[in-house]
Amino acid sequence: MHIKRAKQEIRDSIEAYLQKDADGHYLIPSIRQRPILLMGPPGIGKTQIMEQVARECGIGLVSYTITHHTRQSAVGLPFIRERSYGGEVCSVTEYTMSEIIASVYEKMEETGLKEGILFLDEINCVSETLAPTMLQFLQCKMFGNHKVPEGWIIVAAGNPPEYNKSVREFDIVTLDRLKRIDIEENYDVWREYAYEAQIDPAILAYLEIRKDHFYRVENTVDGKQFVTARGWEDLSELLRVYRMLGKKVDREVAHQYLQNWEIAKEFANYLELYEKYKKDYGLEKIVQGIYGEDVLEKLKFAAFDERFSIVGMLNGKLAEYFRAYQEEDARTERLFAELKVYKEEHSLSAVIERLRAELASKKKAGLLTGAMEKLETSVITELESYEQRWKLTEAAAKGAGWDEEFAFVKEAFSGQVEKRQTVTDQAMEALENTFRFLEDAFGESQEMAAFLAELNTNGDSIRFLRDNDCPYFYKYNKGLLFDERQKEILTEMENFEKSIDTSALSSYNE
Repeated sequence: MHIKRAKQEIRDSIEAYLQKDADGHYLIPSIRQRPILLMGPPGIGKTQIMEQVARECGIGLVSYTITHHTRQSAVGLPFIRERSYGGEVCSVTEYTMSEIIASVYEKMEETGLKEGILFLDEINCVSETLAPTMLQFLQCKMFGNHKVPEGWIIVAAGNPPEYNKSVREFDIVTLDRLKRIDIEENYDVWREYAYEAQIDPAILAYLEIRKDHFYRVENTVDGKQFVTARGWEDLSELLRVYRMLGKKVDREVAHQYLQNWEIAKEFANYLELYEKYKKDYGLEKIVQGIYGEDVLEKLKFAAFDERFSIVGMLNGKLAEYFRAYQEEDARTERLFAELKVYKEEHSLSAVIERLRAELASKKKAGLLTGAMEKLETSVITELESYEQRWKLTEAAAKGAGWDEEFAFVKEAFSGQVEKRQTVTDQAMEALENTFRFLEDAFGESQEMAAFLAELNTNGDSIRFLRDNDCPYFYKYNKGLLFDERQKEILTEMENFEKSIDTSALSSYNE
C-alpha cells in the first residue's frame, strides 16, 4: 500500500488500541495489541508519518534507530542481587532499566502524556548479539526485566532485503505476533504531501514530466545508485536557500542528493531551462494578466516539455497566493474564536496568558508543526497588539469600561478581516488571470487538464476554491475532468471485454 493509506492504518490501529471501557480498561488488552511493523524501501517517509500520527492523535513519541544500540543500552547493564530461594541465599543476575524504556518514562514526565508511540527504526538490521533481544521485545514487549508502559504502542520499521545487506529475516513465530504493513513508493500520493511541505515548484514541474525519476534504486558496476523521496525533499530545502544566496544548483550539487548520475544531470539541465523559461515568458506578469501575442505565439511552437514546464511554473506561483490565503484565513478564524472567549471572560490578558501556556505545553510535548507554532505565535502577538493599543488610548486613560474596550478590540479585529479579504482578492485575480492566459494559449487541451489536476491536488488550492467561487475553474473542471473520466471508463470497458474474450478462448481451448 502507499504511505498515505499506511498512515491511516496506523491511526486506526492506535485509536483502537487506546480505546477504553467505562472502567478505564483498554478494550484490547496489551497482550493482544500487536506491534505494528512497517516494511518498505528507504526514504519514503516511514519516520515522518510517525511524527504526524503522534501529533494528530495528541500522544507522545519516542523514536530510536535500533542499529545505533548495543545489547547493553537496549537491555540494560547486569548487576548481582542476592535472593533467598527455599531458605538458601543465592546471587542472581538482574538488569538495570533499558535506556529505551527509561526514555519512555522520561517523555511521560516531561510532557505529561501517558500514552504514546515507541518507534524503532531499522528493526530487522540489528547485530547478531542484539537479535534475540529484539525478538523477545516484539513477542513480549519487554527489554530485559522491564515492560513497555501500558498505553504505549510499539511501531517498528524495516527495509526489505533487496535494499539492505544487513537485513535479518523474522521467523514465522515472530511475524505471527506482528501487524505487518508493506509500503511502496507512490508519486501521486507524495505529490499531495509535497504541496503541503512546499516542495520547490521546479522539482514538482520536473517530476510531472519524469515521474519515473521520483524513486529509483538500482545496482550498477559502480555500486548502488538511488533516488528517494527524502532526497527530493532535502534538495528542495537547499534549492530554496541557494536561490536566496544567489548560488547555483548544478549537476554536482544535485548528485549529492540524487545519487544517480543520469537523474542528477537531467534534473540540473532542466533546472537551467526552468529558470530560463521564467525569464523568457515573464511569469510574474502572466499572473498579473500582462502578456502579449508574442508570448502566445512562442508557446504554439514550444516543445511538450516546455509547455508543461510553463504550466508547472504557473501552478507553483499560484501556490504562493493560496498559501498566503490559507495563513491569513487560519489566523482570522483563530483570532475570532479567541475574541469570543474574551467577550465572555472580559479579560484579554487572561486569554493571552492561557494561549501562552497552551503553546508552551504543546511545544514541549512535540505536538506542533512549524506552521502551527507560527500560527499560534502570530495570534498571541496580534492579541497583545490589541491590548497595548487599547492601553494607549485616551478612553483607557480615563478609566473607560469594558464595553468601550470591547468596541475598540472589535474595530481592531476588523483590520485583520480586511487583510484576509485583500489576500483573497489577490489570489482570485491571479487565478483568473492564469486561466485567461491558458485559455488564450492552449484552450481546452491537455495543458489545461494538467493545470486543473494540480489545482485538485494541492490542499491549499482546494481549500481556496471551496471557500471562493471561481467561474473559470467550474467551467473547465466540469468539462475536462468529465472527458478524462469518460476516457477512463471506456478504457476499463475495453479491458473488461478483452478479459472476457481471453477467458472464453481459454475455456474453448480446454
